[in-house]
Amino acid sequence: MKDVPAILDRYVAATNAHDIAGLSSCFSPDAVVRDEGKTYRGPAEIRGWKEDVTKRYKITNTPLDYKWQGETLAARMRVEGNFPGSPAELTYLLEFKDGLISSFRVA
Repeated sequence: MKDVPAILDRYVAATNAHDIAGLSSCFSPDAVVRDEGKTYRGPAEIRGWKEDVTKRYKITNTPLDYKWQGETLAARMRVEGNFPGSPAELTYLLEFKDGLISSFRVA
């Protein structure tokens, strides 16, 4: 069983602190994010996504469990914030490159 990459702990901590710079630094330069039916590529778009999501929802994440599916980590989170249905359990599908998040999709 593979370990959970340390960058995921950093991502959760930055999310919970609403630290945009810290969140943005968790992603590789060529990262791709898919969330709410949209795709964000690269540092500028990903930073914009995190700024928007943080401003609108003020979310916090509590990790519930992790499961590797090949090279993809399914991270089930309790997500709380200013959105209908909060709290919710969401699964983030993540891939990693050079110790950073290279692919992030909300399932």
